[in-house]
Amino acid sequence: MTDNNANNYGDEEMTVELELDDGQIVNCAIITILTVDKKDYIALLPLDENGNNDDGEVWFYQYEEDLENPESEPKLTYIDDDEEYDNVADAFDEYLDNVEFDELIKNKNE
Repeated sequence: MTDNNANNYGDEEMTVELELDDGQIVNCAIITILTVDKKDYIALLPLDENGNNDDGEVWFYQYEEDLENPESEPKLTYIDDDEEYDNVADAFDEYLDNVEFDELIKNKNE
């Protein structure tokens, strides 16, 4: 079901601006890109005007890059299928479990 391929970008925080249906622009931190059922998805953390996220809400979108034009912006598509969304959320939970495990091992070895 899940084919996790999480891409970490180190300590550098990458962000993206999303325009919502109502025209509002939201700056989001990119948490990771996951591969689930041979499709890529991006996990975003919406930030307030101060660059914070106090509620822990995470947004998931299907993520597609134009392989023929690497200079073009990636395409983000809203996930409207409940089963697909649940699969991505499960993969994200696994990602978080792995990150926590990696941090635990790292702290133990220091």
